[in-house]
Amino acid sequence: MTANLRHLAPALHFPTLAWAVLAAVTGLIVATQPLPALVLIFALAVFVILIAITPLAAVIALLVLSPMRTLIATEATFQLPLDIGQILFVLLIGAWLVNRIVVEPRRLRFAATPISTVIVVFLAITALTAFNAVSISGWVSEWLKWLQMLVLIVTAFDLAGDSRWHWLVFGLVLSGLANALVGLYEFFGGSGALHLLIDDRFFRAFGTFGQPNPFGGFMGLLAPVALMAAFGYSQRAWRRWRHTRRIPAGDLSSALFYSVSAALLIAGIFISWSRGAMLAFGASLLVMALALPRRTQRGLLIALLAFGLLAALWLAGVLPSSIVERISSSTQEFFAFEDVRGVDITPENYAVVERLAHWQAALNMTAASPWLGIGFGNYESAYPAFRLLNWLEPLGHAHNYYLNILAEAGIIGLLGYGKVWITIMWANWRARRHPDALTRSVLIGLIGTWTYLAAHSFFDNLYVNNMFLHLGLMLGVLAILYNQTWKSTRLIAL
Repeated sequence: MTANLRHLAPALHFPTLAWAVLAAVTGLIVATQPLPALVLIFALAVFVILIAITPLAAVIALLVLSPMRTLIATEATFQLPLDIGQILFVLLIGAWLVNRIVVEPRRLRFAATPISTVIVVFLAITALTAFNAVSISGWVSEWLKWLQMLVLIVTAFDLAGDSRWHWLVFGLVLSGLANALVGLYEFFGGSGALHLLIDDRFFRAFGTFGQPNPFGGFMGLLAPVALMAAFGYSQRAWRRWRHTRRIPAGDLSSALFYSVSAALLIAGIFISWSRGAMLAFGASLLVMALALPRRTQRGLLIALLAFGLLAALWLAGVLPSSIVERISSSTQEFFAFEDVRGVDITPENYAVVERLAHWQAALNMTAASPWLGIGFGNYESAYPAFRLLNWLEPLGHAHNYYLNILAEAGIIGLLGYGKVWITIMWANWRARRHPDALTRSVLIGLIGTWTYLAAHSFFDNLYVNNMFLHLGLMLGVLAILYNQTWKSTRLIAL
């Protein structure tokens, strides 16, 4: 008997024993847990396996789930220690470090680009505003957003510095698609929020953001990338069809995915009913039309023709009247900036006067500390000391990011912020010389994103609800493609 046991002992090696234990634990879980818990457990197990294979899985999870911060905070039956975006950010960095140290030990792949350099400069400028901060916690919270954006640029460059940047674009568009589908459900009555009723038929969509304006902003940031990725893959599929009479399944499925996503993201802009989102997307389309041809003169001609066509449709009354009226009303708000302390507040003008009152509060803060402001991220904390008489509650920000950063970081901070986006746009414009047509299309989509952000910032603050994480990864894609363009043009010159 003992001899037989000794003969069997070598067979009980570690892998067999591990699988046996795993099978036993799995059986115990299946037998004792309800179905929803089982689905969650196995989903987490699959996710852990995926990020063990590649940290890019954690990137895609971060992109898709981080916009659900508000939804989880309001609907979850339990309280998370951090919001979902920050938890996934920590998980991503941990997976990345483990991958670099244990799985693929190698040197850090990163090349300094104008994109990362200008973010470092902006971090240094806004660090100085801590000395004026009313709330240090508010300053830390806002400053860390930009630090996380810088970390994501470095992480993206190291993980996807080769052809894997396509996965980052896929994750970005997938995150927008998921929210657009939620928005469509809400638009057709899924939310039931009567205060968001449009024409007594539909409802303003807000996705997982809780409010329509940031949802519209999220759709607008990602729509240009999805649109140009659809154009790029369709163009590549057509060229391969012309030469070989065959279209690779990957090109066809990618063209279909990005085309459907672009259509739903653009629809998301309009069902949010956000005037700022609609106007900013129009500006984005015009700039992308300008950037599309390699010769600027041709681009200018296309942009002028597109603008002329849009103006003709507008004047001819072909565009939906409800959308025309919605966009037209925004001019009243944007160009009617005045002292609103003596204005009679009515239900009709309430939204306009409220926004203008917050603009004035931002200017009052600037007057108190013109050079370095009242502290980065401190608008809400400082608001009670600078508010107008009838407006007790802060909106969280000035609903104009340029005025917001002028108030929080002063003239120096506003100039630094302008330098950030001028540098990014300049780098992106240079990178559009990339020799690959698909890559060039994605770069033009990113130009559309920065244009959209610049235009929508006149009406709102889009660095909320974890959207800055998406911006950080888009900047990472730009840094990768800028570096590729610089290398390719250098080789051509040699």
